Amino acid sequence: MAHFDVIIIGSGAGGGTIAQRLAPTGKSILILERGQHLPREAENWNSRAVFVEHRYRTQEQWYDRLGKPFTPNTHYWVGGNTTFYGAALMRLRDRDFEEVEHGGGVSPAWPLSLTDLAPYYAEAETLWRVHGTRGEDPTEHGDEPPYAYAAVHHDPGVAQLKTHWETQGWRPFSLPLGVDLDQAHPVTSACIRCKTCGGYPCLVKAKSDARTLAIEPLLGAENVTLLTGRKVVRLETDPAGRSVTEVVCQTAGGEERWTGDIVVLAAGAANSAAVLLASANAAHPDGLANGSAQVGRNYMFHTLTAMVSLTAEPVEVTFPKTLAVNDFYWGDPDGGYDRPMGHIQLLEYMSGQTLEGQVSDWLPPGMVPDVMSEALAERLLSMLVISEDLPLAQNRVRLSADGRINLDYVYNNLEGHERLVAKLKASLDGFVDHAHPISQHHLQFDSLLPLYGTAHQAGTVRFGADPAAAVLDLWCKAHQLDNLYVTDTSFFPSVGAVNPTLTVVANALRVGDHLIERLGARRPTPKAARTTRPKAHKAAESLS
Repeated sequence: MAHFDVIIIGSGAGGGTIAQRLAPTGKSILILERGQHLPREAENWNSRAVFVEHRYRTQEQWYDRLGKPFTPNTHYWVGGNTTFYGAALMRLRDRDFEEVEHGGGVSPAWPLSLTDLAPYYAEAETLWRVHGTRGEDPTEHGDEPPYAYAAVHHDPGVAQLKTHWETQGWRPFSLPLGVDLDQAHPVTSACIRCKTCGGYPCLVKAKSDARTLAIEPLLGAENVTLLTGRKVVRLETDPAGRSVTEVVCQTAGGEERWTGDIVVLAAGAANSAAVLLASANAAHPDGLANGSAQVGRNYMFHTLTAMVSLTAEPVEVTFPKTLAVNDFYWGDPDGGYDRPMGHIQLLEYMSGQTLEGQVSDWLPPGMVPDVMSEALAERLLSMLVISEDLPLAQNRVRLSADGRINLDYVYNNLEGHERLVAKLKASLDGFVDHAHPISQHHLQFDSLLPLYGTAHQAGTVRFGADPAAAVLDLWCKAHQLDNLYVTDTSFFPSVGAVNPTLTVVANALRVGDHLIERLGARRPTPKAARTTRPKAHKAAESLS
């Protein structure tokens, strides 16, 4: 059995970034990924394959609090869910790190501040090629450095919407996006501003995701081993329960066991909690690292409403996800509501078959003629309202006796969200013929699963200074174990109202620096960490 300095479970934003940060140190690193390398094929950009046939989405079943099975909008591939995300990369706002009173309760404070993460946010923005413009977003702290890449230009239809909102006193801004786009030289730009970005894997690998930026550049590194098709099912410890001694995998060929000095768990908020719960032993009878009884609890995934503006004539857009609004993030500037409401951003281009996939839970795609769905798609702008849901102990991940994931969730903190949805709907009067919501604040858990669902999951293994109230310490190390870290969205004490990926990357860079010191290694410069290139693909499977 080979032994490694570091074992990383999961290759998404949290696991991939840790691997990228540690690789230049020369320490031996094993990355265990339950999925395979995503094939590059024409279907990557085929809306029917992606949204109707769900070619790349997991087929496993989770269960809601009533015992009803559902298929989570989760993708198990190298790079994790970032391969399919919409590449909106925003910092949490400064007050998101503080205790905040919401209409539905209190959002707890983080054990660190924006100041602590600021240098890592700046590095993450450059590393993940974030395009944006400082000074436009009214909720910015004010001392952020300029983006290294200029904001993505608005399509004509989006520019018209921006002007429409500005006439109402709103301050829309360029949505920060992670793409490999050279707007000054479109002929040679990797990103081509296509209609198949969010929700699709990028066939030309121009989207800033963990697969492209973190994992694939390490495939030729002599000290990094990536093993695919390895689903980690439990972690075993020494008799005292102080250290993880073996990582146990389920593979097509049977059980495998791996050992490492440090273990980093980054399998996603639901699956990381599931691994810890499945690892219960005599020293940890309620689940590994669960002395606080918080493992699996405080599940969050944002309250989301998609809204469609439908026009009589086609809208001139191909790449609409370039605009956002934060005027109502902390309350209504027009008065009448002084609690947080949330964030608005435009969604990706929706083809007719994307729309068919959205409604497939209640209307079979075969019942919608393609000519009708495509005609609709050409006449709409789609927007997403994101509001913060609060970490509640009863919202949790549980395991059944047979090991299946049960996700108990009750919607909460809806007043601010409903007010923001109403604001958005009213703002569109006069801009389009009419507006209507696809779904109002997830009245049913599975109402938007084909498109959103579990994409923003967080909070199940939260960090904090008090071992009685948190699973992890400030460095995301388990309070009860000496060598176990968690670096996916599980560590979030609260989730704010913006996309979480940039915060995951920034925190993983921070934890990576801590691990470099712990390992007694040399801290790599950001340049070295960013420019590692593959030499040759190592025959990693020979290790098994």
